[in-house]
Amino acid sequence: MEGHLKMSTTNGAPPPLHTVKPLRRTIFNRVFATIYALAILTLLCYHAKTLIYSTTLLSFLIILSLLISDLVLAFMWVNTQTFRMYPVYRKEFPENVEKVVKRSDFPALDVFICTADPYKEPPIGVVNTALSVMAYDYPTEKISVYVSDDGGSALTLFAFMEAAKFATHWLPFCKKNNILERSPEAYFESNHNCTSETEKIKMMYESMKVKIEHALERGKVHDQYITGDQEWEIFNKWTDDFTRQDHPAVIQVLLDASKDKDIAGSLMPNLIYVSREKSKATPHHFKAGALNALIRVSGIMTNAPVILTLDCDFRSNDPQTPLRAMCYLCDPAIRPDFAFVQFPQLFRGINKNDIYNTEYKRLFQINILGFDGLNGPDYLGTVCFFRRRTFYGTPSNLIVPEILELAPDHVVDKPIQSQSILALAHRVASCNYENQTNWGSKLGFRYGSLVEDYYTGFRLHCEGWKSAFCNPERPAFLGEVPNNLIDALGQQKRWSVGLLEVAFCKYSPATYGVRAMGPLMGLGYAQLAFWPIWSIPIITYAFVPQLALLNKVHVFPKVSEPWFFLYAFLFLGAYGQDCLDFILADGSIQRWWSDQRFWIIKGLTSYFFGSIEFFFKFLGISAFGFTLTSKTVDDEQSKRYEQGIFEFGVHSPMFVTLTMAAIINLISFVQGLVEVFKGNNLEGSFVQIFISGFAVVNAWPIYEAIALRNDSGKMPTRTTIMATLLAGALYTTSSFIFG
Repeated sequence: MEGHLKMSTTNGAPPPLHTVKPLRRTIFNRVFATIYALAILTLLCYHAKTLIYSTTLLSFLIILSLLISDLVLAFMWVNTQTFRMYPVYRKEFPENVEKVVKRSDFPALDVFICTADPYKEPPIGVVNTALSVMAYDYPTEKISVYVSDDGGSALTLFAFMEAAKFATHWLPFCKKNNILERSPEAYFESNHNCTSETEKIKMMYESMKVKIEHALERGKVHDQYITGDQEWEIFNKWTDDFTRQDHPAVIQVLLDASKDKDIAGSLMPNLIYVSREKSKATPHHFKAGALNALIRVSGIMTNAPVILTLDCDFRSNDPQTPLRAMCYLCDPAIRPDFAFVQFPQLFRGINKNDIYNTEYKRLFQINILGFDGLNGPDYLGTVCFFRRRTFYGTPSNLIVPEILELAPDHVVDKPIQSQSILALAHRVASCNYENQTNWGSKLGFRYGSLVEDYYTGFRLHCEGWKSAFCNPERPAFLGEVPNNLIDALGQQKRWSVGLLEVAFCKYSPATYGVRAMGPLMGLGYAQLAFWPIWSIPIITYAFVPQLALLNKVHVFPKVSEPWFFLYAFLFLGAYGQDCLDFILADGSIQRWWSDQRFWIIKGLTSYFFGSIEFFFKFLGISAFGFTLTSKTVDDEQSKRYEQGIFEFGVHSPMFVTLTMAAIINLISFVQGLVEVFKGNNLEGSFVQIFISGFAVVNAWPIYEAIALRNDSGKMPTRTTIMATLLAGALYTTSSFIFG
C-alpha cells in the first residue's frame, strides 16, 4: 500500500488473507420484503380510503395521525430493508499475514486514544486502554500511541507518566507469558496464574493505580510524585491561566521507540501525550477537532500509514488484532479506494438481559452486515483501522496539505524529540491552524454534526471510499457501558441531535447520499440519520389509541373484519423478523425483549427531546453542548444494574413523558378490561386494549420504580407527581375533544 509494503516472493498464488460469503437468509429477506411491502401499501390505501370518507373532524384527525405515523414506519422499514438485501460474513486468516508480507515490512501503526475529562473518564481506565494496545503482538518499534487529552488535565499527563514506567515491566511480562488480556485491570480480574512474577507485577500495578487515584482525589499532582527537573518543567505549564477551554498546546513524549527499552532490553513503542491548543474565541469541534489535531501531530512525528482510533474506554481484548486488520490493509489485491477496517463495538459488564440495550446489537452486529455487503460499514467512532491516505481527499484526488510534512506519504527522517519536529507539531496543534483550510470539510474527520463519526464515514463513502467489517470470534475490543438510565438516554439524545443535523443538511443521505452512493447505501445511511423520527409513531401509538379507548371511541377494525388480519400480519411480521435477526446474531429472547422495549423508551424520551433540541437549534433559540457519558461506577447502582433493576433516581423531563405514557396506558388497559367484563363488545376495542396491554407489560419497570421500590434509584416523587398531573390534564383535554 502506497510504497510502504514489500511483498515477499512465493511460488504460486499467495495464501488467502480473508474470505467473504453471503448469508443464507438473504433470499428469505427479499421474499418477505416483497410480501410485507404489499401489506404496507394495502394499509396505506386503507388509511387513505377511511380518511376520505371520514364524517367528523375528530375521526379525520385520528386517522390522519395514524396515517402520518404509519408513513414514518413505512419509510423507516424501507430504509431498514437495505441492510437485508446483501448481508455478508467475512473471515480473516491472520496466520497468513507473515506469509504474504515480511514482518520487518509491516506498516507502522499510529494509535489515537481520546479522553476529555479525568473525573468522568478516570485516567486509570485510559491507561489500561493504552497499555493493552502498546502490548500488541506487532513489531513494538512500529507502534506509536498518541493520547489526546481534550480536557488538558495535568492529572491525565501524570497518569501516563506513571504508565510509561509500568509499561517497561508490563509489555515483556505479557509477551513472555503469551497473555491474551493485555489490559492489566482485565487480566488481574480474570483467573490468571498466581506466580511470584505475577504477584510482583500486580503490586506494581496497584502502586501505580494508588498514585493516580490519589492525585485524582486531591485534584492535583502531589510534589512527592514529581521527580527530577524535567518533570517539574512539564507540570509548570499548568499555570493559573491554564483552563480546560483556554490553554496552549502541550505535546510530551513519554516513551521514544528509538531509545527507550523495557527491562528485557527490547525497544518500547512511542507514547506521546497531546493536548491541542484551545481558545474561547475558536470553535473546538469536540472529538472530531481532537482527532484532526492528532492526524496532524502524528503526521509530523511518525506519519504511520495506518491509524487506529480508540475511545478511552475500549481496551484491546486480542493482541493479534492488528494482524486481522492487516488481512485487508496488506492484501496485494486491495483496491486503492479501500479506506478502513471497522471492528464491532462490544462491551464488558452488560447485565444478563441488557436492560438499557447497551449492546446495540442491531446497530453494531446486524445492520452492519448489510452495509458490509454493499460499500462497507460506516465508521462507528472507535475500534477502526484507517489508511492515513483516506483523510487526504478522494481515492482519485489527493488534496495537497498546507505543509509538505503533512502529506500522507511523507517520510519522517528526524527523531521525534528533535526541536524542529516538536516545534512543527506544536504549530499544527494550535487552535488557529485550521482557519481558512480544508480541515474538517475535505481533509480529516468532518465537522458539521455532533455524531462526527457517522458523518465522517458517510462523507468518505460518498467520496468513493470502501470499507470492511471485521468481527472475529474472540472480541478484538471490549468497552464499558453506562449502568444508569439517564446516562444511556442522554447519550441517545445527543446522537439524535447530531443525526438530524445530517438528515437535514445539504448532504442528506436521502438525497445527496442516494445520488453519490446509490439507493441502497444512501437509504441505509438515511435509516440512521432519521432515527429520531421514530418518536412520531411511538408517541402516537402510546397516546392516541389509549385516549380514544378511555373515551369509548374505536379507531381500529373489529376482530371479525378482514382489515384486522392485515394489522395482525404487519405487527407479527415486523416483530417476528426482528426477533429472528436477533436470535441469528447469537442473541437471546430476553435481550431482544429489552431491545424492543428500549426502542419504545427512546421514542418517548431521547428521540423526542433530541428532535425538540434540534428544532430549537435550527431556529437559533438554543445551542447544543457536548456531554460525556460518565465512566465512573457507583457500587449501589452497579448492584441494581446486575440485578436487572432500572435506575431512575434523578428528576428529568425525559422521565416525565415516560411516566405519563405508562400511566395513560395502565388506566386505558384497566378501563378496557372493565368494559369487557361488563359485557360490552370486545371486537371493536380489542386492538386498542392489546396496544395498551403491550405498553403496560413493557412499562413494568416504571410501575415498579413508582410504587414498589424504596432504594435511591426509584422514580423521584417530583417526577411522578408532575407526570400524573400532566396525564390528568391530557385526559381532560381529550375528553373535551372526543366529547
